[in-house]
Amino acid sequence: MPNYQLEESVALEAVVQAARVCQKVRADLASEETLIKKDRSPVTVADFSSQAIISRFLKKNFPNDPLVAEESASDLMQSGDDFIRERVFECVRTTERNLSDEEILQALDGGGYGGGPAGRFWTLDPIDGTKGFLRGEQYAVSLALIENGQVVLGVLGCPNYPEDWRRSDSRAGYLFAAKKDQGAYQQKIGDSEKRPIQVSDVQSPGEAIFCESVESGHSSHSDSKTIAERLGVTNPPLRLDSQCKYAAVARGDASIYLRLPTRADYQEKIWDHAAGVIVLEEAGGRATDIHGRPLDFSLGRTLRGNKGVAAANRRIHGQVVEAVRSVLKP
Repeated sequence: MPNYQLEESVALEAVVQAARVCQKVRADLASEETLIKKDRSPVTVADFSSQAIISRFLKKNFPNDPLVAEESASDLMQSGDDFIRERVFECVRTTERNLSDEEILQALDGGGYGGGPAGRFWTLDPIDGTKGFLRGEQYAVSLALIENGQVVLGVLGCPNYPEDWRRSDSRAGYLFAAKKDQGAYQQKIGDSEKRPIQVSDVQSPGEAIFCESVESGHSSHSDSKTIAERLGVTNPPLRLDSQCKYAAVARGDASIYLRLPTRADYQEKIWDHAAGVIVLEEAGGRATDIHGRPLDFSLGRTLRGNKGVAAANRRIHGQVVEAVRSVLKP
């Protein structure tokens, strides 16, 4: 198994550069810096800037590696909003001063690869949890490397993730990263020290802390509550946006993460899960769909062979899936 040392170094630097731009945009955020795509999800200057920055960075270092990513230049250009476009160009040029508008648009459009079971490619969510970003809460810059349908490297940049959830003054800003069969670690943004992370040692589901989406449209809160009751969980849930939920379980801040389908035809996107899944699994956790099937990243841009996500430490994962089945009767 390759050690992916170069890929890890490049991914970390790319995510840090994008995360810093996101932090700057959030600090200066005006309402005009948000537009709505056709699927009604909010997109900000930071989404577009983050994708262009990471796409450029990957292309320079791995010119033969394609990219599967969420945004496109057409969303930006069809918005008819010159202010947003100019802000995106300005933000991207903080990392490469002499880039032309066309080069930035080409980078932004570099994420159209279709994925699949063969070869190697990257997948990126430039801001996972855009609504959390807009609220000044949790979001993640999520980048993963997939080879022959298997996630082999993942990096989550979580600029607002705290050192300690119990302290309101806790220093925020972490990278979470993992390589296949090489463990997972956390690193404060701006710091070089890497510390191994591990899932909680909870042995009974009743002792667990649930982690779930802030937005009820992303996962059924009512079903989660019923499942928690079935498992005997009494702790209040930890509600976060984005793949920070995977990081929370990987680090032991929570013990169970459920993403329950809210409609039958929805297909999860690979960029919403790839980096988080490998961080969780390398920290000792397990992630499957609600049927207990492994998440299959070899089928293109979506997890069309799966329904929802059930993630937990390995000791209780089976009980969690059984509770999900009994409530949802999939």
